[in-house]
Amino acid sequence: MSSTTAEPDPAMKSRAALVDFFSRSLTAFQSSKDAFRVVCTLSPRGGGSSGDTATIPAPGRPGGGDKRLVKSLIVLDSSFNPPTMAHLRMAASAIRDLQRTTTTMTRSGSSGLASGAVEDRAQGGSVRLLLLLAVNNADKKPKPAAFEVRLGMMYAFAADLRDELKRTGVEEASSRESMKGAETLQEEEEEVEVDLGLTTMPYFHDKSQAISDTGFYAQGGEGEPEQVYLAGYDTLIRICNPKYYSAPSSAEGAAAEAVAPIRSALDPFLNRSKLRITMRTDDEWGGEGEQVAYLQSLRDGGLEGVGGRGRWAERVEMVRGREVGEEVVSSTKVREAASAGDDEVLGRLALPLTAKQLVAASNPHLYHLEPALSIFTMQIFTPLQPRIRPTLGSLKELQIPPWLMIDILDTLE
Repeated sequence: MSSTTAEPDPAMKSRAALVDFFSRSLTAFQSSKDAFRVVCTLSPRGGGSSGDTATIPAPGRPGGGDKRLVKSLIVLDSSFNPPTMAHLRMAASAIRDLQRTTTTMTRSGSSGLASGAVEDRAQGGSVRLLLLLAVNNADKKPKPAAFEVRLGMMYAFAADLRDELKRTGVEEASSRESMKGAETLQEEEEEVEVDLGLTTMPYFHDKSQAISDTGFYAQGGEGEPEQVYLAGYDTLIRICNPKYYSAPSSAEGAAAEAVAPIRSALDPFLNRSKLRITMRTDDEWGGEGEQVAYLQSLRDGGLEGVGGRGRWAERVEMVRGREVGEEVVSSTKVREAASAGDDEVLGRLALPLTAKQLVAASNPHLYHLEPALSIFTMQIFTPLQPRIRPTLGSLKELQIPPWLMIDILDTLE
């Protein structure tokens, strides 16, 4: 054992600070009665890349200061266990499409300014992204990654997403003939703010109501932005299945009994929200034609047949997912690659910063930046007692593997 204590690597400090911050945020949320809470907000202009908890951006309400009003709130609700390239594609494509739609709509209503995209978008509103993690099973230890670790990966994912939007924005801008137009497009891509949020609600309609009830996204007299939920085709099928909606309790009165449970849930949900459904073309869910036909069947009376309303289908947008022959991306594959230390697979299926967080959480011995503690160790000790020095006895009580005990004690000497 060495006689001096070396300074931990800055990157390790950063990960430890993130775990500490999100652990405390999670504890505060779980001890509250809140159904939804924004933990932090990452703004392209507000930094937030440092792991120092003092610089982790606080929740930022829309419309404050010089911020534009938010027209569309994109909600990516997932277990983020871990975030993958599939998550990035869903979020990035939705952001780009909604930005272009907003710009086109505001331009068409403008006075014809040649360079009016920025001015018009300021009037029409911006796009914002919420990464939402449900912790309704918080009393049961989540596997394989703890919720605070997932929040750390979500934070890294948000940074990866911002990098991707900036990269694609520059590429698209370079193809424009007008330099002013290029600057405008790049400005649009850089304006997206990303919130990390927690909820205890299990279903989309409950989550949407909880988000609305907090008033976090309320913008004075302008009201709230329209929520746009990103989901896969299989989720659409579940949303339209009446078995997921319970009958109203007797306390809700006789008037509610006349309304089908699915209508009680989805009427308010689809009044304030839209669904952006990514097709899943595989053996289990069929081809593109079958999935498009299913949505059409909902418009043609399928929803009324289960107690719903046909007009709900107009609030559903279906978009293509992966191309034919393209590799299927799943969180399971990414976890297995991280566990095996397969950098080649991780490079294809995960994002750079997210992959680093995942590898550190999955295999501390693969992410040993000597002489720093692994994120696994910091996750155990930092959230509760940042200054505690683990002993051999305390490590045994935590059932730490012997090889890791030695590494931990070595790095503390």
